[in-house]
Amino acid sequence: MSSPAERYAAARRRAAQASQFPALEEFTADLGFDLDDFQRESCQALERGSGVLVCAPTGAGKTVVGEFAVHLALRGTPGQPASADGTRRKCFYTTPIKALSNQKYHDLVDRYGAEQVGLLTGDNAINGDAPVVVMTTEVLRNMLYAGSATLAGLAYVVMDEVHYLADRFRGGVWEEVIIHLPASVTLVSLSATVSNAEEFADWLITVRGETTVVVSEHRPVPLWQHMLVGKRMFDLFHDADAARKHDVHPELLRYTRDTMRRLDLGEGRSAGPGGGRRGPRWRGPLRPDIVDRLDREGLLPAILFIFSRAGCDAAVQQCLAAGLRLTSPEERAEIRRVVESRVTAIPGEDLSVLGYWEWLDGLERGLAAHHAGMLPAFKEVVEELFVRGLVKAVFATETLALGINMPARCVVLERLVKYNGEAHVDLTPGEYTQLTGRAGRRGIDVEGHAVVVWSPETDPRHVAGLASTRTYPLRSSFRPSYNMAVNLVGSVGAEPARALLESSFAQFQADRSVVGLARQVQRNTETVEAYGVEAECHHGDFDEYFALRVAIADRERAIARQGQSQRRAAAVAALERLRVGDVIRVPSGRRAGLAVVLDPAAGGFSEPRPLVLTQDRWAGRISPGDFTTPAEVLARIRVPKHFNHRNPAARRDLAAQVSGTGLDRHSRRGARGRQSGEDHRLTQLRTELRRHPCHACPEREEHARWAERRRRLERDTEELRQRVAGRTGSLARTFDRIVALLTARGYLTAQGAVTDAGRMLGRIWTEADLLVAECLRRGVWDGLSPAELAAGVSVVVFEARRDVDERASLPRGAISEAVDATLKLWSEIEADEASRGLAVTREPDLGFAWPIYRWARGEALAKVLASGHELDGEMPAGDFVRWARQVVDLLGQVADSGGASAELRATARQAIGAVNRGVLAYHSPA
Repeated sequence: MSSPAERYAAARRRAAQASQFPALEEFTADLGFDLDDFQRESCQALERGSGVLVCAPTGAGKTVVGEFAVHLALRGTPGQPASADGTRRKCFYTTPIKALSNQKYHDLVDRYGAEQVGLLTGDNAINGDAPVVVMTTEVLRNMLYAGSATLAGLAYVVMDEVHYLADRFRGGVWEEVIIHLPASVTLVSLSATVSNAEEFADWLITVRGETTVVVSEHRPVPLWQHMLVGKRMFDLFHDADAARKHDVHPELLRYTRDTMRRLDLGEGRSAGPGGGRRGPRWRGPLRPDIVDRLDREGLLPAILFIFSRAGCDAAVQQCLAAGLRLTSPEERAEIRRVVESRVTAIPGEDLSVLGYWEWLDGLERGLAAHHAGMLPAFKEVVEELFVRGLVKAVFATETLALGINMPARCVVLERLVKYNGEAHVDLTPGEYTQLTGRAGRRGIDVEGHAVVVWSPETDPRHVAGLASTRTYPLRSSFRPSYNMAVNLVGSVGAEPARALLESSFAQFQADRSVVGLARQVQRNTETVEAYGVEAECHHGDFDEYFALRVAIADRERAIARQGQSQRRAAAVAALERLRVGDVIRVPSGRRAGLAVVLDPAAGGFSEPRPLVLTQDRWAGRISPGDFTTPAEVLARIRVPKHFNHRNPAARRDLAAQVSGTGLDRHSRRGARGRQSGEDHRLTQLRTELRRHPCHACPEREEHARWAERRRRLERDTEELRQRVAGRTGSLARTFDRIVALLTARGYLTAQGAVTDAGRMLGRIWTEADLLVAECLRRGVWDGLSPAELAAGVSVVVFEARRDVDERASLPRGAISEAVDATLKLWSEIEADEASRGLAVTREPDLGFAWPIYRWARGEALAKVLASGHELDGEMPAGDFVRWARQVVDLLGQVADSGGASAELRATARQAIGAVNRGVLAYHSPA
C-alpha cells in the first residue's frame, strides 16, 4: 500500500505527462487498459515527432503504437491540423499479408468508423481516399513508383511485421518503401524481437532521420515450457533462474535417459524378417491422446504445429476416429450457423469436392486443420471460430505463426524439424520463439504453455537452447530487379538510383561485415608468417619442394577428372541414341538392373533424361550420372502406343516383358582396367621431387604439415580478400549489370532515359517481370482465347512445391505454340543474364496450365483439381485458389498494360471474368 505522499507524487507525474503528451492522454482515455512501459515510451517518441522502431514478443501489444499513429493523423498536431499543402493528414497502415490487412481494417473501422478508414489489397479496394488506409506493403510500393495522388498529405506510415524484410521472396519491398517514402513521413516500424535491433535502427536513422528504438523482451503473459515424454508431462526448467542458465529440469533428463537406455537394451527391439534386429522403436503419444490430455488439464484452446499439410489433415481424422468431442450442443449450433453463413457463395457441387462435410464434422467437434492447401474461405472460418473459442484444437503448419492473430492457451510442437522446400532442417531459435509465442492470450490467460513432444531424436538440452536463445537476427534479402531498375531510373535518374541502392539495409549490412572480414585478413596474414617459420628446412628451400608436391597432386587430380569427363561424355552420347523399346542395364544406384525406354527425351538444352520402366516396376527419368559405363542396348521389346506409366497394371505387364528377355540383372563384365600409359609430365615432376635436397630430410613430413596449413590459410585469406572486394558496392555493381542488360534490350536508352517498353516493364509486378515484358513485346500471347491466355500467363507465375522430373503436358493448339515461344524467350534471357553474372530468371513451370485452362473454360472443380501435375494426386484446393489469384493479378496487369494490343487487353479482361467464378469469386467480407 503506497503512502499518501507517494500517491500525490504519482498524481503530479501523471499530470505533468498529460500536459507534455496531450494526444497520448486522449488516446489512452479510450483504451480501457493501462499502457505497458514500452508502449508508453514508443507513443511518447511519436508525439515528440520522432520515428520509432518497436521490437517486442508476439502478443505483447505492439499494434497499440501503430494505432496511436492513426490517432495522431486523425487528430492533427496542435497548431498544424493539416499537412503543409493544406490537405488533411493521413496514415497508411501496411501489413505483409491480405488476411492481416482485413483484420486490421475491421479493428480500425470498429474504433473510428467506416468513413475514416479504407482498405487496399489485391482483392479489395474500399474507400481508398480515406485519411486512414490499411494496405499490403506491395500496394504502397506501387503507389510510390507511380507517384499516386493518394500520397498527398501522408504523415505516418505504420509497417507492421517489419521483420518480413528478411523474407527472401518479398522482403525487398519493405526496403524499397522505407527508402522511397518522402522525408516528411514519420515511420512506425513494428517488429518481432530481433537480436540486431540496434543495427537495424542505425540504418533507419541513416535513411529516415531521427528514430527511437524501443526493445522489450518482456512477455505480458508468462510462458511455461514443457516436454511430453510418452504419457508423462515434465517442466523443461525448474524455475526462471534455471531457464536463464539453460539448465534442464533434472527429473526430465533422468527420465529421458532411462527411456533411451530401455530402448537400447532391446525393449524397443523391432521384430522384422531378419529377426532380432536392434533399434529404437519408440511409439510416442497419439495425437487424440495429446488433445484429450490438454483438455483434461485445462490447456485448450491449443495450436498443435505439424510441419506437413497431410499430417494436419490426418491428425483431425485421427481425433474424429477416436471419438473426441470438445464442444457443447450450444457451441455446435453456433459453429454450424457461422459456417453456413460463410459458404453460401460456394456452389454445392464444389463443396462436396472440397471435403466440406468432413471439415464441418471436425469443426462441430472443436477440431480443425489450418494450412496453405486449404481453401482460403475454409481457413478464414477456422480462424474466426478459434479466436471466438469455439474451435478448441487446431493442427497447423508453421505458416500460421507468420499470419493472423490467433493466440492460444497452449502450443504443441510435434517435431523440431521441418521441410523448407529443399531439405529437412532443424528449427532455428527464432522460429521456435515465433511458434511458441502464440501461447498465452493477453487479458484471458494468466500464463501460456509450450509443449514439445519428446522422441529419441529430441535432446531436452537442445530444446532448452532453443527456448532460451533470442538469436533472431534480421538479415536483408534486398536485391535490385528489372522492374525496380526502370522505376528508379525513371523517377530519379541512373546515378541517383545507384546512390539509393547504396543506402539499402542490404548494403549497410554488407559494408559493416567488411570491417570484421578485414580484421580476419590481418590476423590470417600474421599466422601465415608464423607457419612459414615452422616449415623452414635446413636441407634446402622447402617452399620449392612443397610446390612440387602440390603440382603432383594437382596433376593426378586433373588426369582423374579427364577420365571421368570422358566417361560422362560417352554416357551422354549413349543415352541420346536410345529409342522407345530399347532394353538397357542401369549399372548402379537404387534403380540398378534392367529397364525399358518409354520416352527417349533427347535433344533440348539439357542433357538427356530418358523415361524408363525398370523390371522392379519403377517408372521415372534416369540421367548420365546413373551410368559408370555407356548404356548398351541389350534387346528390344514392343511398348504399347498409348502406354500410361502411372497405371500399376500397365507397369506390371511391361516389367514382366523386361524380365522375360532372360537377360541378367547385373553385368558380368569385370572392373575397367586402369588408364594405360604413364603421363610424361607426372613422371618428370616425381623425378624432380626425389632429387630435391629436402626429400632426404628426416623431418620432411613435419615440415610438410606446416606448409600445408600455411597453404590452406593463404587460400582462405585470398577468399576473404575477394569477399571484401565483392561486398563493397556490390548492389551498385548488380544494378549496373541490370541497366546494361535493359539498355541492350531496348528498355533504357544509352543516355539512361526510359523507353516506352521500359515504362511498360515498370508496371509489371511479378517475379518474372522481364519475361512477361518480352512476351508482350513479341506478341507471344496475341490471338489466344481467354482460357488459353490464362494458361499462357500461368507458366510465368506458377512454381511447383516440389520438382517433378517430367515436363507437364499442355492443351493442343495455339497455347502449346505460345508456351514454346515463352520457353525460347526465357532461354535467351537466361543466357543474357548468365553472361553478365546476374541471378537468372526462374524457368517457366507448366504444371498449372491444364487446371487453369479447364477452370477458365467452365469445367467442374473436381475435374480441374484432378488435372494438376502433382506427384501425390490431386492439386490441393488452397493451392489452386492461390495460384489462380496470381494468374488473375497478372491478367489484370496485362489488361492495363500500354504494351499490349487492344485485342490482347480485351482477351485478358474476358479471361479474368472466366476465372473469377465459384470458389474464386469468394472474398472474405471486408
